[in-house]
Amino acid sequence: MAESTIYRELGGPSRRFWGLLALLAIPLALAGGAYFYIEHYGHIVTGMDNQIVWGMPHVFAVFLIIAATGALNIAMAASVFGNTVYRPLAPLSALVTLALLVGGLALLMLDLGRSDRMIVAVTQLNPASLFARRVIFYDGFMASVGIYLWFLLERRMNRYVKPAAIVAFLWQLLLITSTGLEFGFNFRALYDSVLYAPMFIAFAAAYGAAALILILLAVCRWEDRPVPEALLERLRNWLGICVGASLFFALLFLGTKYELVRSRDVARFFLFEGGVYTALLWAGQLALGCVVPLALLVRTQASRSAIIAAAALVLLGGLAQMYVTLIGGQAYPQILFPGMIESSSYFDGEIHPYVPSLVEVLLGLGGVALSAAIVAIGLRALALLPERLEPRAAAQAAGAGAHA
Repeated sequence: MAESTIYRELGGPSRRFWGLLALLAIPLALAGGAYFYIEHYGHIVTGMDNQIVWGMPHVFAVFLIIAATGALNIAMAASVFGNTVYRPLAPLSALVTLALLVGGLALLMLDLGRSDRMIVAVTQLNPASLFARRVIFYDGFMASVGIYLWFLLERRMNRYVKPAAIVAFLWQLLLITSTGLEFGFNFRALYDSVLYAPMFIAFAAAYGAAALILILLAVCRWEDRPVPEALLERLRNWLGICVGASLFFALLFLGTKYELVRSRDVARFFLFEGGVYTALLWAGQLALGCVVPLALLVRTQASRSAIIAAAALVLLGGLAQMYVTLIGGQAYPQILFPGMIESSSYFDGEIHPYVPSLVEVLLGLGGVALSAAIVAIGLRALALLPERLEPRAAAQAAGAGAHA
């Protein structure tokens, strides 16, 4: 007979909970003001222009969406692949996925320039466009994860958890693969590589695991409840594997770009001559986002503070990676005639400058705050937290071993 996990709402004093929401309301209010400021004056008040059309809000948006797909991996490990150790964390994993996805999609919608015309993009869908098809991918992924979460919490629907998880898993792969190919099929010099698909899958796993670990440890500290060492060890190992895979695919991508003659110039630019993009690539994405977290995680006895630091650095490195990919990919000139020198009044052959404005940063931070608020409200309103952070059978086995 399958064991039954008892779930409950987030505890703690109401005053402290409302204080948390009040704290999150500050970046949300600032983001709302930034949005209306941009809406009123236009994108001319931002650092974006006709060359850099995806700015800092897109950096945060794509980062949140990628992290959302990876945050579901813990739930999929339990419900699809039968890893019972992660079963108590499945509802939290699904909630974090939905929260990150909503935060990222909200930023995409608010950064359109005419967000009031979003209904046009939805009702007049162009099936030939990969960008347009992503609306279907977003909706399908959100619906599949929502149904999966419902089946987890409703005892009468528990028998359908695995089929619902398989559907959510397939939508997860579809969404993150299409996100990678959105760049891989782009003709800009930095993109144009199918390696973006597996690379983004690895990035998603690392960012999602880091976000979920930080949220889990924050919740446990909020309630003054211990985290089983066995579970913490597994999460540490999982994060380390994901970060290692991210580093591998990043180096593979950069190496293939440099080895191919047609892309050697762009690889040389980002690796050695790109100024802020080179600094963010080496110091942000590779060093702080991969090498340092791996050094913290592979230690024989990694402390909880070391795991927290590693997870936080992975997220910061992810933002650096998104900045290099999105902003740097647009700043580097498009190669229209390989082997020829291009010059015109339309910035042909020129590295285009971009400086993010304060309103862009505030809008991006608002998306992060929105995701955090959704997690907090969801945990307070719904019974998503397990009374035990390890399966009952595992706990009993550990107790029996202690008495032996």
